[in-house]
Parts: sequence; structure tokens; C-alpha cells
Amino acid sequence: MAKPIIKVAAVCGSLREGSFHRGLVRAAIQLCQESVREIQIEQVEINQLPLLNTDLEGQGTFPPAVEAFRQKIKEADSILFASPEYNFSIAAPMKNAIDWASRPPNAWANKAAAIVSTGGNGGGERAQYHLRQVGVFIDLHFINTPLFSLNAFEQPAKFDKDGNLISAETKERLKGVLLALHEFTLRIQGK
Repeated sequence: MAKPIIKVAAVCGSLREGSFHRGLVRAAIQLCQESVREIQIEQVEINQLPLLNTDLEGQGTFPPAVEAFRQKIKEADSILFASPEYNFSIAAPMKNAIDWASRPPNAWANKAAAIVSTGGNGGGERAQYHLRQVGVFIDLHFINTPLFSLNAFEQPAKFDKDGNLISAETKERLKGVLLALHEFTLRIQGK
């Protein structure tokens, strides 16, 4: 029996095109096209979102860029966060996106989610911890395992000069996250 296809919104906290986090999202999309066919990932951009300011809200409406972002989150079955770590926490653009989509009615509510991160030493683990804390309040449900944090600077190289993931071993780890997200999403949906 074929497994149900789930729609995943990928939110990357780094705005830089060649960032390793965008590379992780691109690799996840490629893995789904090649071998994890029960998942469809769409990267949802956050660079056009204004800074959160409730003065920009109308009578139940939001600025057009915010409305479009919120709609993509609502339509998704689950979320894949590619979360950089800045100053031991979540990157400002990601927190801004999370806050906009949490405005009533909360677009994140009761969705499954996974986090991938990379960087130096801890590979973004502290940002993941903070993101999980935020998830409690906005009713996001994160997979517990596998944990994906990657030291991008250890040899052998994990990324090429353009930020594309080139490590076969790391792609397998990423695939494990995607499979766990699929299974957990179906469990939350009662399927």
C-alpha cells in the first residue's frame, strides 16, 4: 500500500542565497524528488516579511506578504525548519516569521515539524532548543529523533563553495529526518 503524500513547508532562517541552511533545504527537496517520494517540500521565503508590527494588521487581515506566508503555512501538513544559530538562539528573520504566522488564528497549530541546523561546534543545537521552546507555545509538535545538527567546518567538506550539500553521509542523515517527519505527521493527523 502506498504511503500518503504530505506537503512540507520549508522555512529557512538564513536569508543569504549561498547559506548552508539553504543548501540543506535544497538537498531535502532533491532527496524527496529522488527517493522520499511521499513528501513534497516547498521552500517558503521569509525575506519579504516586514518586521512584526501589529499596527500593520487590519480587521482580520495582514500585509499581503504576511498573508501569503501564512497561507503557505496553513496549507502545509508539516514544517521543516532550517535554523541557523545566532548568539545562542534563533535567527531574527526566522523568529519574525514564526511570530507573524502565530498571530490569531495561529497558522502553526497542531502541525508536525522537524529542525535541521548546521554551523560550528554544536551545529546549531542551542537554536534548536530555543525553537522547540517556542514551538510549545505555538502548538508545533517536533520530532524528537533523529536530531540533525552538523558541524559544517569539520573535514571532509560537507558543502561546496555555493552552499550545496555534497556529503553523501549527511544526505543519508537528512533523509532519516524526512522519513521521521513523514511518519510523525501521519501520526498527528491520525492516519
